[in-house]
Order: sequence, then C-alpha cells, then structure tokens
Amino acid sequence: MESAPSRPAVARPRTEMELTDPRPVLAPSAFWRHVAHLAIVGIFLIMFGAVLDLARNILLPIVSAAVIGMMFDPLARVAARWRIPGWLFAGVVVGVLLAILQVVTIMVAVPIIDWIGRAPELAESLRTKLQPFGRGFAAFQQLQAALSKGGKDPGVTIDVAALAQPLLGFLTPAIGELLIFFATLFFFLLDRSGLRKNIILVFNRPDDRLRAIRIINDIEQNLTLYIGTVTVINLGIGVITAGGAWLVGLGNPVLLGAIAFLCNFIPYIGPAFVVLILFAVGFVSFPSIAHAAVAPLLFVGLTTIEGHFVTPNIVGRRLTLSPLAVFLSLAFWTWLWGPVGAFLSVPFLIFGLVIVNHLIIEDETEIPG
Repeated sequence: MESAPSRPAVARPRTEMELTDPRPVLAPSAFWRHVAHLAIVGIFLIMFGAVLDLARNILLPIVSAAVIGMMFDPLARVAARWRIPGWLFAGVVVGVLLAILQVVTIMVAVPIIDWIGRAPELAESLRTKLQPFGRGFAAFQQLQAALSKGGKDPGVTIDVAALAQPLLGFLTPAIGELLIFFATLFFFLLDRSGLRKNIILVFNRPDDRLRAIRIINDIEQNLTLYIGTVTVINLGIGVITAGGAWLVGLGNPVLLGAIAFLCNFIPYIGPAFVVLILFAVGFVSFPSIAHAAVAPLLFVGLTTIEGHFVTPNIVGRRLTLSPLAVFLSLAFWTWLWGPVGAFLSVPFLIFGLVIVNHLIIEDETEIPG
C-alpha cells in the first residue's frame, strides 16, 4: 500500500508585533547580559574620570606637554631633514617657550609693581569714584571706608599682592608642574620617533599597524592645523585689542593686546578675564565709569563676532567639528581640569574624532606616506 502524500507545512501567521518590529525581542538572559556590559563600561568611565581628577597635578603637565609636542612635529621633521640633532631641536623649543614665559611674566609684573607703588593715589581715586555707590550697596561702603583710610594716610598702603594672590594662584601653575611640563616636552621631542615606533609595534597585524599609522598622521595634521589657525585668529584679536586700547587711551596697550592674545586660547573664561582687566584699567585711568566701559564693550563685541562667526566657520569647516561636540568637550574638560582643560578640550575632541573615524569607517587600501 502506498503511503499518502505528506501535506505541505502550513506557515504560522505572524503576529502584529512581529510584522511591525523587524528586530526580535531579546530573551531575558540576553537582555540582562547587555545591561551588564553597559554597566561595566559606565563604571570604567566613572573610574577613569575619577583618576583624571585625582591625578590632575601629574597628568595635566604630562598631557599638555604631549599635545604641545605633537604641534611641533612638522618642525621636527624639517629639522631632521636638515640633520639637526634631536636634542638640539628639543632644547631650542624648550628654551624658546621658557623665554616667552619669562617675557610674559615680566610684562605682567611691571604694571603690577607700578600699581602697588601708586596704591595711595589709586585708593583715593577709587574712593572718589565709588562714593556715589556707597548709599545703595553695603559692600561698596566697606570698600569705600577701607580706601578712604589708605587715601588719607600716606603711610598706610593696600596689600595688592595679597588681594591678587588667589587669582595668580589660579592662573599660574605650580613650579613643580612647570618642571614636569618642560621635562616631558623635552624628552617627548627628543624621542618622538621612538615613541611613534613603539605605539605602532604594539599591534601585531599589518592592517592594525597601518591603521595606527593613519591615526597618528591624521591627529598630528589636524592638531597642527587647528592650533595654527586659532593662533592666527588670536593674533588678530591681540593686535585689534592693542590698537583699540591705544585709541581709547588706555596705558600699556601692547601688554593688553598680549593678554588678549593669550587668554583667547581659553574659550569663555579667557575673554571674560580680559574684559575684567580692561574695565579695571579703564576704571583707574579714566574719570568716569562710562568712559571706562568703552574698551570692555568693544572687546565684548569683537569676541562675539570672533566666537560666533569667524572661528566656528574657519575651524569647523576645515576640521568638520560639530559645534555641539566642541561645546560639550569644552564644558567637560573645563569642569575637570580648569583653564588648561579648556585649552585642551578641542585637541582631545580631535583625537577622539580621528580615532572613531578610523575604527568605524572602512580603511583605504593605499599605504599612507
């Protein structure tokens, strides 16, 4: 007897959820395993941030020296082509930076010493200008009383150095951190080729080594491009500030331009500090508050144009940086490492974007030069 032909299997009709959701629902075990992986990554990020915060005194100068050293990589290559010894190039770079630091310190210290010597005269001028505000604000009344004592008695002086000590302590790094920075920078420039080779040889596969070479090359190129572009923009800000200070009538316009040039490397915090300096100098130099506010208002307008139109268009287009990513990186690193972190925020963002692009996007086939 012949067996009856088997019937074709009838497919189970799909439910509405399966038709609308192309991705199946994870099993409970797979779901919790996925949650555990995310938790491990989150714990690692929290611990890494804690280490960056606790070890900032040692990590900050080392990381800063590495970033500055990568900026000088094109010059180091040119020096190597001209057969200039590595120790000589590293020593020249460190010496130039030390000379710039000394010049800036002298430029800042000379006006401060002059103001300390003129403390009684400045106190009397400030007492006269703050007198209209004495009735409305108790703080101005106390300041007016202190200044009036310094103005009536020439023998009593205001300890300006003590008042400026917290600000100077915030803006200037410790001597130990400076030594770590310059020593790290010297050895980084001295053995940059060896460090580059060791980073590449960490990977065993040829494809991974090529990827590491591309990442290092792109980081150095983009970092040099960013620092060079921002330096040119800040130089223009410094020149315009010095010219505006001279036209308005402020003393030491070159010093004010140099301060604007240096502080503008730190977004938001640096320009705000320059505004305070311009207002303080104008408040002491000019007879009225309205006259003293001219230079700060002009600088605010200048930095507003630069921050909203010039720098985002130039840097953003050439480096394809998202304004939101730049702002978030600035906020995080400023919160973690202060003004120096604000300066390093965009270089860190460049590092991350280059690494992510090379790890996610398919690599090119040709060998990088």
